[in-house]
Amino acid sequence: MNSVSTRALCQWLDSTLNAQAFSDYCPNGLQVEGKPTTSHIIAGVTASQALIDEAITRGADALLVHHGWMWKGEDPRVLGTRKKRLASLLAHDINLIAYHLPLDAHPTLGNNAQLARVLGLQPDAAFTEDSAARARPGNLIWSGSMPGATTLGAIAAQIQARLGRAPLVIGDPFMPAARIAWCTGAAQSMLAQAIDGGAEVFITGEVSEPTVHLAREAGVGFISAGHHATERYGVQALGQAVVSEFGIQVDFVDIDNPV
Repeated sequence: MNSVSTRALCQWLDSTLNAQAFSDYCPNGLQVEGKPTTSHIIAGVTASQALIDEAITRGADALLVHHGWMWKGEDPRVLGTRKKRLASLLAHDINLIAYHLPLDAHPTLGNNAQLARVLGLQPDAAFTEDSAARARPGNLIWSGSMPGATTLGAIAAQIQARLGRAPLVIGDPFMPAARIAWCTGAAQSMLAQAIDGGAEVFITGEVSEPTVHLAREAGVGFISAGHHATERYGVQALGQAVVSEFGIQVDFVDIDNPV
């Protein structure tokens, strides 16, 4: 089985995702140090205990996730579930590698790019012709259209078919929806920005109470397709890129999450 030094792996990931350019809510890159060499990675959305347990069962050297640990504003003490998670990693010498906003924003491997692929969204020319612009840290909302789906209802139906879950839809299903904006995860606070950009529909993962009122009053469609459901694909694409670069084993494990 091929292996790579964990340091070289993380350097390549940092460079590929332009991680140093982002001011994020958590540290990006290596969050918990484990084995100095890596030959087997378990990739997943969130570094939960269930994912850690799967990595231990499979004898993996590292976890590669979108949602890691040590978020701003959290209690920094190592207590309760945090203690159990950390103890599990340290006991088995497993590296924890996480990328949050850098993985959302990447022009081809990122969550927004991969969600577009899965849902059949066609990004605007600015997102298909200028990869440098797409990689800018502030550029988190994508926009475009869904060929063949021109109403809110048709878009929602395609999302349900592609993601395997019924989304929450705010708006008249027959309202026109030629102009679509999207941002995966918990981006409901970006609805106003999407509206200012001319979106007729905004797709994201989560919804908050004020979001419904804003969408209704602005006359735009809003679709909450699931935080986990919209962010399963970036880490899979990143894992495949690691396989192509280093020839090591990467297995994606989908820990069910209805949110």
